[in-house]
Amino acid sequence: MKPHRLILWGALLLLALFFLLPLYVMLATAFKSMDEVRAGGLLSLPQTLDFGAWAKAWGTACTGMQCGGLKPYFWNSVAMVVPAVAISTALGALNGYVLTQWRFRGSELLFALLLFGVFMPMQVVLLPMSQVLGWFGLADHLGGLVLVHVLAGLPSTTLFFRNYYLGVPGELLKAAQLDGAGFWTFFWRVLLPLSGPIAVVTVIWQFTAIWNDFLYGAVFSGFDNKPITVGLNNLANTSSSVKEYNVDMAGALIAALPTLAVYVLAGKYFVRGLTAGAVKG
Repeated sequence: MKPHRLILWGALLLLALFFLLPLYVMLATAFKSMDEVRAGGLLSLPQTLDFGAWAKAWGTACTGMQCGGLKPYFWNSVAMVVPAVAISTALGALNGYVLTQWRFRGSELLFALLLFGVFMPMQVVLLPMSQVLGWFGLADHLGGLVLVHVLAGLPSTTLFFRNYYLGVPGELLKAAQLDGAGFWTFFWRVLLPLSGPIAVVTVIWQFTAIWNDFLYGAVFSGFDNKPITVGLNNLANTSSSVKEYNVDMAGALIAALPTLAVYVLAGKYFVRGLTAGAVKG
């Protein structure tokens, strides 16, 4: 191997180790007992694998006034993320279909206005969104939180599908119309079967954004439906006589496991979907 390639690979390896160092510290600390945390160094490996911190973070750790661990928050996030991702992805596909294959007067202007939502700071919509949820009776309700994430993700999902569908030849729609295909037939029978790569991109993007969101979860959730990010914040900030760093690290890893699993299992499809046309146009 040439010297410059050795230098390049060495630099990349050092950067990767530096990037993964916090994850290593979290894993090592999460598998230690508190006695070992106090006695050992930050980078030392656990002498034995202790799952006590994981069990406590999941089921018995105090998060404010409650001591039920992160379990209820985790399932609240699941109940929120699944419908929000499904609805926002479906609406994004439909919007992209209309904006590329059934263009109408003002469609480009509508798309440009919709793109403002991609760059708009989340804090800007807190007050108006609170008023809207109050009008519909969805304040402090899980359905309201789902609605917030669907609306917040709609500009991004529309952008992904619209740019992907720009690569679909318009002659395909005309040929389908000659065969008698209407609006929904072309969408279901022709376009959706071609949308696998960009659908994976959109699902991963939305899942990660919604699962990791803290602001909307803290503002719009009720007492009984707070997501995992709020639960983790409560866990880390709950005062006690002894600060259990191993429990905090285990809790952070529990909160991160779903997104890590998604990227490990579907990361290659994410890259393929992007290169297949998600950034065209």
